Amino acid sequence: MSIITISRGSSSLGKAVAEKVAAKLGYDIFSRDLLFKTSGRFHVPQKTLEKAIHDAPGIFERYSHTKKVYLAYIRATLTEMVSRGNIVYYGLAGHLLLNKLSNVLKVRITANLEGRVKRKMAEGLSEQKARAMILADDDQRKKWSRKIYNADPNDSSLYDMAVCIDKLSVENAVDCICRCASRKAFESTSDCIRQSKDLSLACNVKASLVESFPDVGVICEYGNLLVYATQKEAHAAKFKKILLDIKKENYDIYNLEVHTGLAAPANAV
Repeated sequence: MSIITISRGSSSLGKAVAEKVAAKLGYDIFSRDLLFKTSGRFHVPQKTLEKAIHDAPGIFERYSHTKKVYLAYIRATLTEMVSRGNIVYYGLAGHLLLNKLSNVLKVRITANLEGRVKRKMAEGLSEQKARAMILADDDQRKKWSRKIYNADPNDSSLYDMAVCIDKLSVENAVDCICRCASRKAFESTSDCIRQSKDLSLACNVKASLVESFPDVGVICEYGNLLVYATQKEAHAAKFKKILLDIKKENYDIYNLEVHTGLAAPANAV
């Protein structure tokens, strides 16, 4: 049930690598499909979701609550999509959105700027325009990661492996990634399956609550759901009704507890 996330800058051949890795391993692959499914499920335009997961904070600064809602929707959909395993995801922020799962192989594809500019120019752009677009995109991604996760996408500690595509061919990179994915550290185990189900359940409960209660935190361990809320939220009729409906409709929940007056732990979604 391995899961592979491939992070890359624009024009770094990450898509080509991801597609060949999926083909070689026989895995399903998706990227923009995530936004399509999230859009259909939560009735939010795809372009709005794309801005929420890509644009630098300034675009959404006055709408931080709205951004929090959209990110919760995206993460709920993503964790559900990968819960069956054998997936390659090469969309934005996969290494961060799935960082709580132990069987995820997080890969970063890097390439030098000059090579990226040449690939962008092949689309019919001038060198100046191509360079400006790549640098602007890199800047947006960096600001987003720092604002939401306090992380720099170029920080190698966020990944299990980084592959520089400049000297290696796409096939070389694919071979390295596939060999790594077969290692014992990324094997599917009963504990990995349980982790994946728990994370998906926590994220989906968060998505059900976040629009009305943006500061709620959720943890799921072995099907035991812990919801962290303020006193005011916990006593709201709407809050109680949402939780009651969730418990009735989801047989994977063994127990549901609401904790008030406490900050949500760092591992809460």
